[in-house]
Amino acid sequence: MSETGLSQTEAFARIRLLRSPNIGPVSYAQLLRRFGSGEAAIEALPELGKRGGRDYRAAPPDAIAEEISQVRRAGARYLFHDQPDYPALLAETPGAPPILTCRGEIALVAKPCVAMVGARNASAAAVKLAREFAAALSAESYAVVSGLARGIDGAAHEGAFPATIGVIASGIDIAYPPQHADLQERIATEGLLLAEQPPGTEPRGSHFPSRNRIIAGLAAGTLVVEAAPKSGSLITARLAGEAGREVMAIPGSPLDARSQGCNQLIRDGAVLVQSPEDVIELLSTFDGSPRSTFREAAPAYEWGDEDFAEAEPADIAALLTTAPVTVDELIRQSGTSGAAVQLSLLELEIAGKLVRHAGGRVSLVI
Repeated sequence: MSETGLSQTEAFARIRLLRSPNIGPVSYAQLLRRFGSGEAAIEALPELGKRGGRDYRAAPPDAIAEEISQVRRAGARYLFHDQPDYPALLAETPGAPPILTCRGEIALVAKPCVAMVGARNASAAAVKLAREFAAALSAESYAVVSGLARGIDGAAHEGAFPATIGVIASGIDIAYPPQHADLQERIATEGLLLAEQPPGTEPRGSHFPSRNRIIAGLAAGTLVVEAAPKSGSLITARLAGEAGREVMAIPGSPLDARSQGCNQLIRDGAVLVQSPEDVIELLSTFDGSPRSTFREAAPAYEWGDEDFAEAEPADIAALLTTAPVTVDELIRQSGTSGAAVQLSLLELEIAGKLVRHAGGRVSLVI
């Protein structure tokens, strides 16, 4: 296996690191920061797990070799977080996927991107509107990002061809939903298909919020076309807002439950749009400071790579419970450095004793 800018052994070690137990995007990034390479991080895992109070074994090399073979058989390749063709906006988001698998035209991520999401059981009028918006945006050199779901997602992809990016909640070789198998294959051959999960992975409920953060992270703005309250589309909009991106919504009749989510977004600070020109005007002037006020980005504690590489773990055991608390609060109450607290949390996470939550919060495993 050869990946641009990485040796075969380092690429293999990074995949193995991410597939190892209790390693997520945050702990993966911190391990690379602490040890400098995937190979060194893999070697350090047993000791870190021991310090967290558990025996630890990394993912078996044979399983990683088989995964790499599956990726090849699917006609896909790996995309690592620090490669030049990794999506730049996605790389800026907290907890961005360190490794993606992709099929298709990777150059699409260099275009300005707009995410379009909405109801699966969308009205015929909303489906037509989504297709027309997507076509108009692609004609103005935007790439349209969506999640291949029924309804609005599918219409957005169809309208934008070939300038469309599909993000799936399964492995790169699994079509979901099954009725969109042909659409998914067309995106993989004419547009770009991205997956975070390993090949062979069937979609589970927990995978969809993860997929939604990628959709939101790829784009300068997210447009919700039609959505009911408490829908996955509103999760994507919230994630876009937390990432400091534009959040836009098309208003609808208050008599239609499928419009209530969009109307709620507008009430809460999303920008009301009624035409593709509204979206283009908003995003063409986007400079990192969104006009939408929907959900401000959560502050994150920053520390230098050098500090983290040299840190010793803080004693924070007494401060943690099963109730989520922000890392910033742990730093304040412990009186130690951010790097020391993060290292202690990393050891607990690797040992399977810590859970990370949205908004930079952590808790002990229940």
